[in-house]
Amino acid sequence: MAPFAPTVALARVVREDQDRIVRLWAKRLRVELHEVQMGGREVRAPLEEMVVELARLLESRGADAVRLWPEAVRSHGILRYEQHFEAEDLAREFKALQEVLLRVYARRRGVVEPVVAELIAELTGEASAAVQAAYARVLRTEEVRFREAAVMESVLYHVDVGILLAESDGTITFASPPTSRLLGVPVRTLLGTKQDSQLAMVLSQVNARHEDGRPFRPDELPYRRVLAEKRPVRGVRMQVERPNGQQTLLEMGATPVWEEGAPEELVGAIQVFTDRTEAAERTRELAGAHQTVEKLKGELLQRTRTRSLAQLASGAAHALNNALNSLRLRIQLLRREPSREHLDTLDRTVDKIAEIVSRLQEFSTERTQDVLVEVDVGEVVREAMALVHPQMEGPDKPVEVVVEVDGRGRALVDRGFFRELVDGLALVARARMREGGRLRVVSRLEGGTCVVRLEDTGPPLSEEDLQQMFDPFVGRGQAPPELALALAVVRAQAQRWGGQLRVENRPEGRGAAFVVELPHVSARAPEVAPPPTRVREEGAPTRHLPASKTVLVVDDDVDNARMMAEVLDEEGYKVRVAHTGEEALQLWRDYDFDAALLDALMPDISGWDLARTLRESKRDVLMAMVTGMDVRGQSRATLSLVDAVFRKPVDIGALDDFLSQTEVAPSGGPEGPQLHT
Repeated sequence: MAPFAPTVALARVVREDQDRIVRLWAKRLRVELHEVQMGGREVRAPLEEMVVELARLLESRGADAVRLWPEAVRSHGILRYEQHFEAEDLAREFKALQEVLLRVYARRRGVVEPVVAELIAELTGEASAAVQAAYARVLRTEEVRFREAAVMESVLYHVDVGILLAESDGTITFASPPTSRLLGVPVRTLLGTKQDSQLAMVLSQVNARHEDGRPFRPDELPYRRVLAEKRPVRGVRMQVERPNGQQTLLEMGATPVWEEGAPEELVGAIQVFTDRTEAAERTRELAGAHQTVEKLKGELLQRTRTRSLAQLASGAAHALNNALNSLRLRIQLLRREPSREHLDTLDRTVDKIAEIVSRLQEFSTERTQDVLVEVDVGEVVREAMALVHPQMEGPDKPVEVVVEVDGRGRALVDRGFFRELVDGLALVARARMREGGRLRVVSRLEGGTCVVRLEDTGPPLSEEDLQQMFDPFVGRGQAPPELALALAVVRAQAQRWGGQLRVENRPEGRGAAFVVELPHVSARAPEVAPPPTRVREEGAPTRHLPASKTVLVVDDDVDNARMMAEVLDEEGYKVRVAHTGEEALQLWRDYDFDAALLDALMPDISGWDLARTLRESKRDVLMAMVTGMDVRGQSRATLSLVDAVFRKPVDIGALDDFLSQTEVAPSGGPEGPQLHT
């Protein structure tokens, strides 16, 4: 006689009485869970699937069913979560199944063998545990999503840029709080909006129109154009009227969002709103006083205008990255607290926010491809001053122009933009001399550097003007507002060519001078900086560094600098902080530092210029650039000044690994800087 097989016996009963088991189980469940409001079919359908799978596994896999069936029904926990079951309801559900199986088995066979009772208890117990584990994971995931959404909402609320998300069918599914402030309508009036009639009603409510007075149509909104044309749309302006009657000029742009892994499948669009009212009012107020400048700018500085707008958008992304960096540093300090899992989740939220910033940065940054050629610097300066000469020596308070060129300097630049660069600086100098004066333009070769100086006789610049002259957000100096952005652009362009641009007061209060410095070159192919990598050549010399580090942190953002210092101090480093280039240089002279972390953008000096100065005094130190900006436009010579580049928000683990190095290839050697994003 064959030995008794409990799995075979149970499989036969489950298969033959499958409908009875499902019916009794559903009935018991409705009694046990009377507070759960569901129809009969909703209760029975998932139970029937599990019983069918149990019968199949018992018949085909025998004793392995105890291991396989719990995995097969694990997704039942997710279903019950969606149906608003409580965790304890799941235990009661499978306890009811155990009782039903024992009852049906006893009715069919007259007696329940101990081994069968043990098999039923093991099957239902393991299944209950698996389902409850799946339920718990979903619950934790939903809690994490809630916290992520809360952090994201907090950040987006404090960024003065409206963000709107639309699905591929045109339905608006998200609008950040600033969108409501900028448009003057509640966010709820936008969410779910899809049809032209709905959008037309919203646009009519705010009296939306073009700058020339034409009504603004729904299909002219950037995100609608992106969905139709499948390409980014930028620079769309719309005037709206807020409830208080105030007229507001909004600048809008949108970029497509593609399915991950399927670059041809469009899933939606992101649109941003920025308030340009103040800038537009300033432009209108000064239009009459600067008609001549506007005319010349239209002829010569068309590309400068476009690049200025890109610089402004990139600066906004930089400011947001500063805020994200502070958030990440705070998280690092909070890691000492017990809830490490929750803090790790917040850290991942920072990464997601950084991805949005990266998308906005790609949307706002218009890269330009320079055509680099070797030019006679003096010759280009003469061409530029010939073009701008009529605006200098007009009948109304003329400015005398003196050009002095030695004809020896040669540089690798984009010839057209270099000419526009000199023109723009000359116009700034002209605007400073409202009562007339003298502009002296000197081009000469000094050592290995081509130097172009534009010296005016206008009033001396204040200390604040000197620090903010190249800041596209707060710095105008004494230049017209429409040229203030150009100063930031031309300085960045000079740095792309491996040089620099600075402004200084002339001795004895005789005016100010813009100074352009570019590397002198002989006829050769232009040097193009590759993306920063870490490619080690055989035999490359190394610098040996001490294991303990004294670190100089330089950042004009006080909160970022303070939080960076606190985190590094917790990691065991001795840290001193500077908020300006001048403070950094003084600390560098007074203390013996092993490493320096520099901000790329500061009001008085760029981080790259500061790195060059620090390297000249002490070469064998670790030096890194910490920035929210894109460094791919920097030349190889500039990138070689530092050992690494950290993009904000900073990965503290990577920063600690960098600072704890005891060997590193020399700057300017065969290794490029490490890039940490």
